[in-house]
Amino acid sequence: MKTELKAKFLQHINKKRQDQGFTLIELLVVIIIIGILSAIALPSFLSQANKAKQSEGKQYVSSINKAQQAVYAEKNAFASDITELGLGLKSSTSNYTYTLGSSTNGGTSLATPLGGANASLKGYAGTVGLVPSGEAKGTQSILCETTGVGTPTAITPDGTAATIACTATTMTAVTK
Repeated sequence: MKTELKAKFLQHINKKRQDQGFTLIELLVVIIIIGILSAIALPSFLSQANKAKQSEGKQYVSSINKAQQAVYAEKNAFASDITELGLGLKSSTSNYTYTLGSSTNGGTSLATPLGGANASLKGYAGTVGLVPSGEAKGTQSILCETTGVGTPTAITPDGTAATIACTATTMTAVTK
């Protein structure tokens, strides 16, 4: 009986070794789960590159706004060229083209995305404008982002409004 028990035990161990491994269905389930997870994560991962590029546009326009306020405080006029600000910023980078405009009531700046690989970037518009402040006029700045991909619209302050706002249909305020 002992030999019979040993033989059955060896057969049982041998059969167990043959049952080890994955079936085709188990393998397919794992592949499908990995596919679903990557389909969920991939778009989010790819949009991070655009967010990094867009932060350049926000930073440049915000810096231009602050410099416009400083230039107005010093010269009582707004700069119409990026070199007049003394920031050392380029008028064009690999992602955006930056343009300035000025009037007696304010200075505007635009960050327009370049074409090609940057065609999916949002545009930015900044304005520093004169607003009534008692008997004098003070300056107020705003940074606006396009609601979709594309070219921003300049915001022209008129000098009489109490606040400066983005154009309602195509732009939203980022900072005020």
